[in-house]
Amino acid sequence: MYAAAFFIGLKTVGVDLTGLAVLSGAIGVGLGFGLQKVVSNLVSGIIILLDKSIKPGDVISLGETFGWINSLGARYVSVVTRDGKEYLIPNEDLITSQVVNWSHSNEFVRLDIKFGTAYQDDPYKVRKLAIEAAMSVDRVMKSKPAVCHVIGFGDSSVDYVLRFWITDPTGGLTNIRGNVYLALWDAFQANDTSIPYPQREIKMLD
Repeated sequence: MYAAAFFIGLKTVGVDLTGLAVLSGAIGVGLGFGLQKVVSNLVSGIIILLDKSIKPGDVISLGETFGWINSLGARYVSVVTRDGKEYLIPNEDLITSQVVNWSHSNEFVRLDIKFGTAYQDDPYKVRKLAIEAAMSVDRVMKSKPAVCHVIGFGDSSVDYVLRFWITDPTGGLTNIRGNVYLALWDAFQANDTSIPYPQREIKMLD
């Protein structure tokens, strides 16, 4: 009522309200575009809280960012990486982008590493050594045994994939892979198993 009285008064004294209407419309459109992302992030935050797809303590990957959820905000989610960086990711990105939640329904995470050995090495022995090496690493689960498969015959090596399970992705993924690689190195050195160098044949034409 006050607003109506104000505009009626302006019109009574002869103020042209057409320009004011255009100006207010432009301001309204600008505010709408400006607040679009804010409202989208707020709604996305409500959706995340309701469906509990991510929660504090979860380990997630989003693009190149890997870390664990520190807190959930109205407009963003705080993700802390192992190098101490804290990323503030808009809630909308977590709704519209593909997010890998490493600890959503359970703590089990399977990791794969690939390697190759020389053709003269017995593949049955190599697989046995690889599994024993993986199981000797502390963070590798003992209740879910590691497995090793031949995946191809390369130019210079027989290629394998070694798969093992962990339950603590917050402890890092690169370091556990590195420890398994070191265990493989020690096992191969102790059992005369070689990792071959690439070989190339060069023909000299006259």
